[in-house]
Amino acid sequence: MRHALITAGSKGLGKKVSEMLLEKGCSVSINFRSDMDAVEKLKKDWGHYGEDRLHFFQGDVTKKNDMERFVTEAVNKFGRIDYLINNAGPYIFERKKLADYTEDEWYEMLEGNLSSVFHLFRHAIPIMREQKFGRIVTYGFQGAESSPGWIYRSAFAASKVGLVSLTKTISIEEAENGITANMICPGDIVGEMKEADIAYSRGIADVQTPVGRSGTGEDIARAIMFLCDENSDMITGTVLEVTGGVDVINRYR
Repeated sequence: MRHALITAGSKGLGKKVSEMLLEKGCSVSINFRSDMDAVEKLKKDWGHYGEDRLHFFQGDVTKKNDMERFVTEAVNKFGRIDYLINNAGPYIFERKKLADYTEDEWYEMLEGNLSSVFHLFRHAIPIMREQKFGRIVTYGFQGAESSPGWIYRSAFAASKVGLVSLTKTISIEEAENGITANMICPGDIVGEMKEADIAYSRGIADVQTPVGRSGTGEDIARAIMFLCDENSDMITGTVLEVTGGVDVINRYR
């Protein structure tokens, strides 16, 4: 049985990814920070999968020790790591220029979006090497591969652009070990659409997105499942945009 680690997998985009992994027959270890109500609801909704398929871990992705313990607990329970889905990504919704950021805000963006991935990589990759198999997925944003300036999102953008290079580097370094590393870049998926299905989205017109509907959590989960497939081993070091053609970064120019 394949085993997946996913950060922030109890709600939002991560919930749909966790759900699809379970539906495909995987065991799943889900990291969450603080929302116990969401976790308790999932334990009821997904109770039919049993404790031998589902593991919840409370921890903060900005804390190195928490991420180390997350990997250790998951491996102790399931004995392997096949998929590492780096879904968590702290984000500051207030629009502010770089010079107006506090030091705490800056470091939260870097630690949560870049350093956390390093800590997970460092502990998960040796296990994947032994297995001669691994699928790593990181998250970026529309246009991240070309290192664009993103007004009012400087710290978040800087950490994610750094993550593009890190993902591509890992894809080269670990190719000989049967490990792939790719990045998914969601479009403007907000509110209830993060946990929505594609069919639901098609029933709601979205004039802001060129394809005519909002992206959903299912769109992201489908892309991730494709990248995690055993026969997707030729796809590595790729930045895949799942945006419906929306232009997120230029909206305030």
